[in-house]
Amino acid sequence: MEDCTVLGVSSYDHIVTDVVKTVEAFGTAIMVAGGLAAFVVFALRAWSPDTRPGSYEALRRDLGRSILLGLEVLILADIVRTIIVAPTLTSVAVLGAIVLVRVILSFSLEVEIDGTWPWARWRRDRATAPPTD
Repeated sequence: MEDCTVLGVSSYDHIVTDVVKTVEAFGTAIMVAGGLAAFVVFALRAWSPDTRPGSYEALRRDLGRSILLGLEVLILADIVRTIIVAPTLTSVAVLGAIVLVRVILSFSLEVEIDGTWPWARWRRDRATAPPTD
């Protein structure tokens, strides 16, 4: 019976849990590495007088993008954990709350990065597009 536990469900749950932890670490690494890279690029842009204007806006955009990507990966880890490891009604409700909070964060970051509501992007794109004759 001990061999079934090692080769059966317990080892499967252990493997999936390790995979989820790895995906979470990857999502965190994306945010940390992306944030550090954004600050390095900002420092290089701010140092040069030619690229200094707009360097702060570029920093905010780059930081937001790395946070968004990291959040998407963390949502993936939450979904895998809930569906594969512990598919109970409580865990699904917790997943729903986590995903809702992260989606709201992602939406807010996108609005902050783009400077406009997603449904109003076409107006901004049309206003900045070169005229066609």
